[in-house]
This record gives sequence, C-alpha cells and structure tokens, in this order.
Amino acid sequence: MLKRSTVLLLLVLCNPIYAQLGGSSTYQFLNLVNSPRQAALGGKTITNFDYDVTQGLYNPATINSDMHNQLAVNFSNYLGDVSYGTAAYAHTWDRRLQTFHFGVTYINYGSFDGYDINGNPTGTFSGNEAALSAGYNYNIPFTDFYVGANVKLITSKLEIYNSIGGALDFGALYIDEDLDFHAAVTVRNLGFQFTTYAGTNERLPFEVNFGMSQTLENVPLRWHLTFENLQQWPIGVSNPARVQTDLDGNQTEEEVSFFNNALRHVILGAEIFPKGAFNVRLGYNFRRAEELRIEDQRTFSGLSVGIGLKMNKIRFSYTHARYTSASNTSFFGLQIDLNR
Repeated sequence: MLKRSTVLLLLVLCNPIYAQLGGSSTYQFLNLVNSPRQAALGGKTITNFDYDVTQGLYNPATINSDMHNQLAVNFSNYLGDVSYGTAAYAHTWDRRLQTFHFGVTYINYGSFDGYDINGNPTGTFSGNEAALSAGYNYNIPFTDFYVGANVKLITSKLEIYNSIGGALDFGALYIDEDLDFHAAVTVRNLGFQFTTYAGTNERLPFEVNFGMSQTLENVPLRWHLTFENLQQWPIGVSNPARVQTDLDGNQTEEEVSFFNNALRHVILGAEIFPKGAFNVRLGYNFRRAEELRIEDQRTFSGLSVGIGLKMNKIRFSYTHARYTSASNTSFFGLQIDLNR
C-alpha cells in the first residue's frame, strides 16, 4: 500500500485553501476558521470581545463574562467529502476566578479507496483529527489590556497512522471603550507531537496574527482588519499553473511582487448591525482570492457573506464562502444561552 502517499494526500486535503503553506507542518486543521461569524468576516478575526463563545478558540484573550453559560456548535460541509466543526462552552466561576473556556475542533476526511503498489484494491479507509482545548483570560489590573492562553490536546488518525500532540495558544487584546476600538495579537500552536505517525517529528502549524476592529460612531457597522501569518515572509510563491510560454517555447514563471506578497497577509471584514438581533457580515480574504484565482475568469474567490439571527436565547449563524467557480462551502452555527 502506498502509505506515504496516503498520508501526504490527507495532509494536503486538510487545508486546501492555504495551499502555499500546506505540507510544511502537521495538524493543519488547527488553523481553519472556527465559526460562521469568523468565516463571514474573511477568516481569522481575533478582536471580537462579546457573547461569541467560539471566539475563544482562536484568541483566548477574548474570553469574557458575557460568554458565561453560552454553548456553541458549528459545522461546515467543507470541500469534497471533508467536513469539520467546532464546539465551545464558557463558565464564569466567580469574580475572582473569572471565566474558563472549553472547546473542541474536529475534522473528518471521509472515506478513501486503498490500493497496494500493484494497483490492487485493499479496501476503504478514513482519516480524522480533533483537538480539545481549555482556556483562560486575565485582565491586567488597572489597564485596558487582556491576556489569555489555551492549552490543546491533539489527536490524529490518518489511515493506520496515529499521532498525539499538544499545543499552546497565547493572545493579547487592547480595548478602548471610548472609541469602541479593539486591537489584538495571537501566537498560535506552540507545541510538539507526543507520538508521531511513523517515527519522524513534524512541526505544528505555528501562526502569528494581528487584528484591529472598530464600531463606527454614527453608522451601525463594525470594520475588521486582520494581518495573518506574520511569522512568514514571503507568504506566496509562483503558481506552476500560471507559467507563460512564448512562441519559441520559452517559459516564464509567475512573479510574486512585494506588494502582492504584502496583500496576501490582509483580510478585510465588515459587520452591519453588529449589536442587533439581525446582522449581515461580509469578508474578503486576499490570499485565498489570489491563490485560487483562475486566469481570464472571474470567480469571486476570497469573498464570503453571512448572516446572524438572534431568537430569544438562541443565535443562528450562516456563512457562504466563495473559493472557485466549482467549489464553495457553507458554515452553520448555533449558540444557546443556558442562563436561566
């Protein structure tokens, strides 16, 4: 059986959106967006400091008492037969201990047909991964700064291979209540494998993000600006599918300019009626748009749109994200207020 090829295929499928970084580390699912709200705002939004209990999965500094007894479940029918989801819950013990956060992220790659080196079928197999997390936030006394951390236990099963790992996330958040302005930074997936797939230690998908957001004073709109993967420059490489060939057969590779590389770190988002019972969310991910762009064809890759609806103690969210003309994904979310 082509075991190595099988593992490589699954790891690539794990994060097809961010193909330029794919294959450089294991457990790539850790950096997938974790809620419809985040997906609608372009992905990797780290500044929301409110009821959204799922936000604590990506930036533990946003954990707060408004998340008390909030339970959220999110699901996405991703690309192909791949599906993934998240769940989160927070509980405030008291004013001294404040709020603790718990979450889970999982991904299922579906079923695959196995073959040996001679092409003979060996049956079907599957792959799945999950991460359990616990987080805590701390407000630095007499300041507008918050810091937080998540501890994660990671399990992975790809065909007959298994791996267990651990990781830490760190976040910091600044809030200016007068301007309703937030700024945050996250350092994610600092860790290692406890047990490896086949005796070789692999890196985790380390990531550094910086974000800002603000609600406008006289307009019911909150804008979001995120700079992703600041730990790596350049973030883009030439796409082999875009090699140009002249009449003499000479080939010229795609050139990724400094400005293009810089733009691929940028994610824009906007939330209309952010504090209302009904809101609309829009996002644009420049990196996704560029990496999945098709020459001479308008596909609107990188664009995402979503809605949020509050009904008594239930919040429903839905997001549609555009990848290519042949591939899109939907994200569903439900948050329940368990407070009496």
